[in-house]
Order: sequence, then structure tokens, then C-alpha cells
Amino acid sequence: MESQKEPSSLRENGDATAWSVPTNVVGRTAVFTDPLWRIPVRLNPVEVSLLRTEPLRRLHFVAHGGASTISTLQSYSRLEHTLGVLALVAHFRPEDELLRVAALLHDIGHLPLSHTFEGLSGLDHHAIGLQLLRTDPVRPVLEKHGISVEAVTAALGKQPHSPLTNGSGLLNLDHLDSYVRSGRAAGRLDTDPAVMLRRLDIRDAAASADRATAAALVDLICAEARLHTSWDNVGPSSVVRRLASQLLDSATLTPAQLARMTDPQLWSAFDSCARTRAESAMIRYELHRLEVRAGSAPSDHSGWDFSLRKIYSSAPLVEGRRIEVAAPELAAELDGLRALPTTFRVWWS
Repeated sequence: MESQKEPSSLRENGDATAWSVPTNVVGRTAVFTDPLWRIPVRLNPVEVSLLRTEPLRRLHFVAHGGASTISTLQSYSRLEHTLGVLALVAHFRPEDELLRVAALLHDIGHLPLSHTFEGLSGLDHHAIGLQLLRTDPVRPVLEKHGISVEAVTAALGKQPHSPLTNGSGLLNLDHLDSYVRSGRAAGRLDTDPAVMLRRLDIRDAAASADRATAAALVDLICAEARLHTSWDNVGPSSVVRRLASQLLDSATLTPAQLARMTDPQLWSAFDSCARTRAESAMIRYELHRLEVRAGSAPSDHSGWDFSLRKIYSSAPLVEGRRIEVAAPELAAELDGLRALPTTFRVWWS
């Protein structure tokens, strides 16, 4: 790993150009070091150029944890996760330039607050991301560096042999970073990620671990599912989704405008609209008043219904074998996630 100490030229010469830290996210340093995995990544020229485009910069202002950033400390950005995925790809496939570029671009279509508005007015972050690949400023950057947009599009598909996006239901690098990074933010990460990384490998395009590490990953996967079905996620997600629907219904925003907002721009839009202003303040400053009940409420109960679209439960391989065969007790823990509620009634007390 390259030195993180302050250059002597800066210490000795007051007018020297200021240096940049190893976690700089606009490519000012030759090596980016991911702070979670502590993987040093020597950035390629195309990666530096992409990090300076608006679609990548925008992700720095979109919360990876979505609306749960209101109620928890899941406040890290979608760009932090993106760079974590790049670091993992660079660790396991350092010479695969196409896969590295796909890792950087895999989330550029995300809506504000990440998954919170997925499906609203037909919005789909995968489709939006593929469209962004084909337009300025991303396409010219790729073409300048001799990278085919079509090749990146294919790399972002659910290819069974891609450790980034495998469609097999097994743990890929995208979800691996999400589970571990979320676990760190929630204080439930008991294993040093750098130590965990030494116990991981890629087999059949999926993350494979020894039994103990697989158990730690299953704990993180289950905890993430419980977070998604908790008051902390369901309550604020249901409110901000309702607020966004009201903006769209009132023609204050178009779906296309909503899709490209940052989180701060979205809150500004809520506060600027008379129809959403009061509840926008309530969800931020009176969140404790929100009530959430799993399942349905009595017909005379005030409030609104909310449904989760999906609970993620992709499993790691255990020493190269499917978890059902190698560790059936861990597979049973993941199967137990099917019993978690996905429909809720929400109201203000």
C-alpha cells in the first residue's frame, strides 16, 4: 500500500500544491484505498475520467441506505459502495478492465434515496443506468478509452459467469460489499473486513468462504433483511415514497426529473411544495410519531399500506460448495427470511 503520510514537500514548502488523501474520490491520487476493505486500487485512466463525470459524482449525494438514513446511521453514499465494489473487483480480477469499468458504472441509474422510489411511475434504476451509458458524458469517456458501450452493457447483465452481477442467486461482489458495509455502519460487523477478505475467494462467479466466514456473512445477510423489514426502514420509506408520489401527481416533477435528483435536491423539492412541506418536516423532525404494523390494520384505522418489493438473501458458497450441501444449518437461517413480513400498515400517531 502506498504511503498515506503527508509529503515532505508540503511540510517544508508552504506554497506547495496541497496533497490529496488516499480516500479521495475524484481520481486526484494514483491509488484509491477503500476504507472498509483497505484495498489499494491503482486507478486506470478511464476510471479517473469516469469518477469525474456527473453520473458518478451524483452518487456521492445519494444515500446507499435509502430512507433508513433518516432513522439510523446508514448514511454512507452510493458512491462509497460503488468504489467498494470496484475495490473488490480490482482485488479478485485486477486485469479485467471491462469488469472494473462495469463495477464503477453499475449503480449510476439509482434514484434519490437509492431503492426507495424503485417502481414508482415505472422508474427502474437498471434501465436508467443502461440509458446513461449510451449518452453524454459517459459514452464519450468510454469511447475515448476504446471501451465499447455494448460490452459494458453486457457486463452489467445477469451473466452467470460474472462475479459482479451473477444471476445465479449466489453472493456476488455487489451484494458482498453491501452486506459488509451496512454491517459496519450498524455496528454489527464482528470480523475485520481485511481479515475476511483473505478468507474469501471467487468460485463459479460467486463469493466463496470458509465455514466460519460464511457464517459471519449469513449473519450480516439476515441482519440486513431484518433492517429492511424494520420500523426504521419501512416507516420512513413509506412516507417519502408517498411524498414523491404527491409531487408527481401534482405535476411539480416529472418522473425523469425525480430520477436524476440527489437526496438534498429531493428534500428541497419536498420543502418547496405546499402539498408535501408539512409531512416532509414531520418525517425528519418528528419521526418518533410514526407507527408501523406488520400485515393489515383494521379497516377503520387511518394510515396507508406499504409493501416491500424484495428481500435480498443471496448466499455465499462454503469452501466452493453450495450452502445447502456444505452448511445446511446456515441455509436454514436464510430460508427463515421468507417468514419476514413484507406488507405493512403505517400511520402517524
